[in-house]
Amino acid sequence: MKFVRYVMVLLACLPLFSVAAVDQSDPYLMIKAVSEKTFSRIKAEQPQIQQNPEALRRVVKEELLPYINTRYAAYKVLGPNLKKTSKTQRNDFVAAFSDYLVASYAQVLTQYTDQDIKVESAKSVPADRSIVSVRVDILDTKRPPIRLDFKLRKNKKSNEWQGFDMVAEGVSMISTKQSEWSGQLRNHGVDAVTKDLKVLAAKPIRRETENQ
Repeated sequence: MKFVRYVMVLLACLPLFSVAAVDQSDPYLMIKAVSEKTFSRIKAEQPQIQQNPEALRRVVKEELLPYINTRYAAYKVLGPNLKKTSKTQRNDFVAAFSDYLVASYAQVLTQYTDQDIKVESAKSVPADRSIVSVRVDILDTKRPPIRLDFKLRKNKKSNEWQGFDMVAEGVSMISTKQSEWSGQLRNHGVDAVTKDLKVLAAKPIRRETENQ
């Protein structure tokens, strides 16, 4: 289950990033391109990553983050608490949440060992559709296939698609974080959660064997 959880979070990032321009006009092709670029780079940089797992932060920032709408995702996590925040508090939370995502994805990526990934074939998307889910299957010879569904949202101004959530085995990452932090947000406010996120984001990235 631990491996599955890590992989689910890992693939949640896939539809969201890449430094070399990736066409974001089609959500299916975007996820495929970003996935291929991300894992190709991880394979190529394995010697450096094995020596210093912190290198994965750079990979995530350059290959994934540009394709995630971190502000939209952060606001979804805040939910009703968003109305209680000031502009400065919102910006601070988004920044901390973005750093937390980078650290989380980097840690998860330490688990990648050359599994095969199959992205759902491209489909026609109606012009009035603003939310799309794209299926990704993780194929591992040692385990049953794992199904992930990535949620993407179309930017009304640019018409580009951006990732904002992942659903694994029926569990939404956004909904999970809402549940985890709702009590603290309600009782202690957004500043307390922002502070905790900064602490979590600052934790060193370590290979799983080093954490055991």
